Amino acid sequence: MTIEIIEEGLHTTIQDQGRLGYQSYGFSVSGPMDEFAAKMANILVNNDIDEAVIEMSFIGPTIKFHQHAIIAITGGNMSANLNDKPIPLAQPFQVKKNDILQFRTVKTGGFGYMAIKGGLDIPEILGSQSTVVRAEVEGVLRGKLAVGDTISFSHSYNTENQLHWGITPALFKYIEQTAKVIRYIEGPQYDWFESDTLAQTEWTASTRSNRMGYRLEGTPIKKRKDQQLLTEATTFGSIQVPPNGQPIILMADGQPTGGYPKIGQVARVDLSKLSQLRPGQPFRFQKITVDEAITLLQCRERLIRTIQRFCQEKWGGIKLWQE
Repeated sequence: MTIEIIEEGLHTTIQDQGRLGYQSYGFSVSGPMDEFAAKMANILVNNDIDEAVIEMSFIGPTIKFHQHAIIAITGGNMSANLNDKPIPLAQPFQVKKNDILQFRTVKTGGFGYMAIKGGLDIPEILGSQSTVVRAEVEGVLRGKLAVGDTISFSHSYNTENQLHWGITPALFKYIEQTAKVIRYIEGPQYDWFESDTLAQTEWTASTRSNRMGYRLEGTPIKKRKDQQLLTEATTFGSIQVPPNGQPIILMADGQPTGGYPKIGQVARVDLSKLSQLRPGQPFRFQKITVDEAITLLQCRERLIRTIQRFCQEKWGGIKLWQE
């Protein structure tokens, strides 16, 4: 049971919730750029919430299904078409053997996600099915997916039920926001800088941004202290300030350590919003406390569990069979 890439997108990869516990060996955690959208795709097909999904960046691929499957697509709108007919976002959808699924240039945000019911049947590397960055490995985890790549999935599902239900598009309004606010907490070197510049400046992400890091453009941040920093641990959302004063935010494939001082750390609840920024799209930073960041994350986790219960109840009334 496989799908085949017959036209490759700009940067299509496989991502689960990341490669944990190996940063000390030099491996990036990786995982989805938009964690919320990836989890929603899995919830819609009643997968484990952390199953691997296909992540598509800016221009999506064209995929042929060699067996029946049930899928869900979330994240940025890539104008998905099944056999030249548009299919909706944020709801489960039946795909038949030999169907062709085509994605186009994203209309909103930068990243889209596709989950397949039952999950992907591919090997783990160091405990994860996420694409391995900057490592010499073989198979579909070696890098971005290319024409001719085939991806196995665990089960072929079919149903006669009409799957005309889903979740509200309002859950993804953070993708379409034109003037975004990204919340952050103070970093370990916060007092090294004229920190007001970070919150008072309107920033944009440059076209050199990618899954490793978003390079920001705006008013340079000046140092108060001329100190050197030894290399120390970094994480997804670390806001580094290099000598030119233009911040770099480390993203999902960011290196495990870094030598630039860190003025802040993006709140985890806003990493999805940050990831869906388009190059040149303006945004501002807002400082919050650690307690506020934790409360916001707890609220989102409660929302995710509520949506998961709703979808599980829907699937409880659907008759499926495997082929």
